[in-house]
Amino acid sequence: MDRLAAMEAFVRVVETGSFSGAARGLNVSQPAVSRMVLQIEKRLGVRLLIRSTRGLSPTEAGQNYYERAKRAIAAADEAERAARGARAALTGRLRVAAAVTFARLYIVPQLREFLAMHRHLTMDVVLDDGSVDLVEEGLDVAIRMGSHDDAAGAMPKLASCPRYVLGSPAYFARFGVPATPTDLLRHKAVIYVQSTAGDTWLFRKGQTEVSVNVPAALRVSAAEGVRAGVLAGVGLSISSAWMFGPELASGAVQRVLADWTLPRVDLWTVYPAGRPPNAKAHAFTAFLAETLRRVQPPD
Repeated sequence: MDRLAAMEAFVRVVETGSFSGAARGLNVSQPAVSRMVLQIEKRLGVRLLIRSTRGLSPTEAGQNYYERAKRAIAAADEAERAARGARAALTGRLRVAAAVTFARLYIVPQLREFLAMHRHLTMDVVLDDGSVDLVEEGLDVAIRMGSHDDAAGAMPKLASCPRYVLGSPAYFARFGVPATPTDLLRHKAVIYVQSTAGDTWLFRKGQTEVSVNVPAALRVSAAEGVRAGVLAGVGLSISSAWMFGPELASGAVQRVLADWTLPRVDLWTVYPAGRPPNAKAHAFTAFLAETLRRVQPPD
């Protein structure tokens, strides 16, 4: 039995939930798929699939085998592509994770160009403001934000962006414009709880440093909530220019305290631990780094 072909058959069964669906995807007969899966179970001495009213699903052993089989298939594909040379076309599926707002504004709109360059490639984009387990989720690469200390294991840095104090014109008309960082103590803020800085921010101007614990009117766990709160005039926010790029350009939000600087936010590439990045992930991150130089907000 061709072990790699059997692995691929098993992976297709799990992903389609049926032998017939896997057979159609592989362009082979249903009995052939059933036979390959049965041979794997006999060789391993464990049951990998269970049948329910919703179709076939993996057992605990089957789920573990599925995750490892996917990685083995990807590694084999990568080895073949490396042997054919760098000019070989990228094929298969690329799974990428990124924060919701950043992906919506700066990744997804660029994918038409990337996929046009690699016509045999498909993509899954997992949108999550938290830290997704790359191995558990079967991801090829994650795009994460933070300082260098926040990005343990990340490589390389793709881009960097300033943070600003931002608010809507309606908010500043109602509560006034802060002239110094300490003026923020009399304001209302929308706090992004995923940020490691939380409520406390360090402002710098020349040799002067001021640390301010910004009072929160609203705390939200997703960047989209920060955007909604600021645009609705709930409060101001200390956010990256990435988060409000379109609104900064249109004037829907305004920057204040422009003569003070805040810690920048960096964009990092993170690959799954324990295995080298594949060619698809390399191609995507190189493309993203290049496009960000064209589309990211001005510093």
